[in-house]
Amino acid sequence: MGAPFSEGEDPESDLCKNVRRKTVKQLFSKDLWHLPAFMKNSKIRLIAFFLLAMSLVCAVMAFLVNPILGLIILVMVVLTVVVASFTLKAITEDTNEYISDLSYRIKRGEQEALIKMPIGILFLNERNEVEWVNPYLQQYFGNNEVLGKPLAEIDAELAKLVAENRENKKPIEVSWGQYKLQLLIQKDIHAIYLMDITHYAEIQQHDLDTNVVIGQVFLDNYDEITQSLNDKAVSNLSNYVTNELSNWAKKYQMYLKRIDDDHFFILAYSSVLKRLEDNKFKILDRIRERTSKQNLPLTLSIGISYGDDDLALLAKIAQSNLDLALGRGGDQVVVKTPDGEARFYGGKTNPMEKRTRVRARMISQALQELMNQTDQIFVMGHKQPDMDSVGACLGIRRIAAMNQKKCWIVLDQEKLHSDVARLMDELGQYPEIKGTVLTPEEAEEKATEQSLLIMVDHSKPSISASEELYQQLSNRVMVIDHHRRGEEFPENPILVYIEPYASSTCELITEMFEYQSRESEPINKIEATAMLTGIIIDTKSFTLRTGTRTFDAASYLRSVGADSVLVQHFMKENVNNFLQRNHLIDRVEFVGNRVALCVGEKDKVYDPVTAAQAADSLLNVSGVDASFVVTRRADGRIGISARSNGEANVQVVMEQLGGGGHLSNAATQLSEVTIEEARAQLLDVIQQHEE
Repeated sequence: MGAPFSEGEDPESDLCKNVRRKTVKQLFSKDLWHLPAFMKNSKIRLIAFFLLAMSLVCAVMAFLVNPILGLIILVMVVLTVVVASFTLKAITEDTNEYISDLSYRIKRGEQEALIKMPIGILFLNERNEVEWVNPYLQQYFGNNEVLGKPLAEIDAELAKLVAENRENKKPIEVSWGQYKLQLLIQKDIHAIYLMDITHYAEIQQHDLDTNVVIGQVFLDNYDEITQSLNDKAVSNLSNYVTNELSNWAKKYQMYLKRIDDDHFFILAYSSVLKRLEDNKFKILDRIRERTSKQNLPLTLSIGISYGDDDLALLAKIAQSNLDLALGRGGDQVVVKTPDGEARFYGGKTNPMEKRTRVRARMISQALQELMNQTDQIFVMGHKQPDMDSVGACLGIRRIAAMNQKKCWIVLDQEKLHSDVARLMDELGQYPEIKGTVLTPEEAEEKATEQSLLIMVDHSKPSISASEELYQQLSNRVMVIDHHRRGEEFPENPILVYIEPYASSTCELITEMFEYQSRESEPINKIEATAMLTGIIIDTKSFTLRTGTRTFDAASYLRSVGADSVLVQHFMKENVNNFLQRNHLIDRVEFVGNRVALCVGEKDKVYDPVTAAQAADSLLNVSGVDASFVVTRRADGRIGISARSNGEANVQVVMEQLGGGGHLSNAATQLSEVTIEEARAQLLDVIQQHEE
């Protein structure tokens, strides 16, 4: 065996050289002298160098005091630095390992969520072909293969939803088949996100469907019909109505409770209300038609409210809606939320005349008490007044004089029609009456906090002769009118006398004279003539809306001096109005079912009264149940006058266009529209009602 080393060689020399070489290499290695990772932070590095410098300064000072103490401190500093370095290094390594593990889990979670979360995800290419769909959305397509196919081929409805909402940057709710979804589209990456909210939509819909609805049902003319019946007939009629309403309530799953002989209370859900509205409340027609066959034409009025959690408020609104239905003549339903607009159903018949004058006596007595509590009275009609409006003002002035109260008539005399202008000329012979006529500006100056304002022949403050005077006396207002009440109405009237069955406001006021003091000065000739003229004009010479009480009022006015010759003088037309009316009639066209329509020339201004007279004249044409005249007014607006013979309800047509009036006599004014646009709007509404 040979020797492992040559003779004369040092067996450890090469090993020692290698160790020394390796040690020196490690000392000068960049990795050894490279700062630890935690020292890469400049703030930590600054603090470390500062503490090391302080430690060295302390060691040097200790050496100066005592070498042994300095040595001990130096050793402690070195040990502290070594321990801190290894400790921070270990912490850094643990932190890096934790962050690495967390990053892996987050990335893995993102991948899992993308595939498994309950949100449908769909990626399309530039050609709207499906590039990728997650498993959750795939189940909505069933077993159909979707990758690589156009979305329109896979599901046309979904493709349409995507196309319609591609520009929306926020999630929106859409319906896809039987599902309710939240749709979000990221246009830049062609990504579509769908969240199924069908369950929550069903909960929300159930909550909406179970909102409480409160209603009040009133038998309009129950007292008038039953007062002449024997007990058996009254019982039979009452049982019939109760059975009909009970069956109606049972059919629609409502709670019905009879409160009084002519009053019922209903409680239901909003889902039931929707079905009732879809059915147009046919219960009104059923009861009216069945009772009419027995010569006992009974009608219903219903007020319904919903849309709030406050039951007391709903009950109050329901009663208010019932009052509105009655104020419009009854035989109809008013549905309204506390903050919404009213919806009307029914109202197809003319209001029935009341056989008694009890209400007239009560109103007359209440008016006397109000007059005694005020310092002065202001009475005004509507803008561009007719004879009924001015005659009613004269009647109220006379009642005030009978009660020794000063009454001012508010009238804008600049824009008067020929009949009213003739009346004002005739009043020149009666200075005591002429002197009480004020302009709106003069009335506003005279009014005080104790003054009383009486609105006649209208109930809408916006069409009053002076809306400013109404605002000034809004807390002391009385309304006397024969038109159906609309949504716009004085907020806090202290007395309301609205009787849609009456022919005119002059008829209502004439009945009050019977209950005034016999010792006071009676109505004079000019006042009686003006009021009789108002009745004749509004009834078209006693051919429309005329009842027994209308003739009673006319008879009374004749008995106190109304002059029929003067009436004819007031009603005469001037040549221009006559020619203008005939010109409008020449432009008549027939549309729909028995409807006559006249549209004036687009650049020509027509007098509103002339337009109304043209509408009246068209009713004399055979086969015409309703007439409409569309003209341009002097104020630039487009006016529409509507008339009917009672077979059609022109009031609801005008209400949809922002106006109102009576079942057979209504009107509206449209702003910022042309003649052609007004005609188109009118025809759309007429078509809706015919359908």
